[in-house]
Amino acid sequence: MADDRIEKRIELKAPVSRVWRALTDYREFGEWFRVKLDGPFVPGQVSHGHITYPGYEHLQWEAVVQKMEPERIFSFTWHPYAVDAKVDYSKEAPTTVEFRLEKTASGTLLLLTESGFDKIPSDRRFEAFRMNEGGWSEQMKNIEKHVA
Repeated sequence: MADDRIEKRIELKAPVSRVWRALTDYREFGEWFRVKLDGPFVPGQVSHGHITYPGYEHLQWEAVVQKMEPERIFSFTWHPYAVDAKVDYSKEAPTTVEFRLEKTASGTLLLLTESGFDKIPSDRRFEAFRMNEGGWSEQMKNIEKHVA
């Protein structure tokens, strides 16, 4: 794998405040991301819940919130494509997901980066990268619809 990061960008026709709310209000995040979270995002704390995306409802959501710089940066770490209930992913290094917001003339530029794939065990690195690459493409469409 030549790269250790996924990068996506989309211009949303919504103000920064609206996009920020969609990203950081745990109920709104859950709507477009398709996850039922147990409570609000709090920097330095673990966010728990379960995935509601069809076919993945058996999976738990667990991420550690890293940064919440209002209307600028929201980030968390997690274990990408952790889909096998028999595997303990907690021993792996997590990847970092970061959303950056920039005001534009017609709304908000949303920049997404997921980095750290080079630290995922080699036997699952390519598949985790491939699945999240496609997943983030879909999630960018989901948030676009959500804030429209």
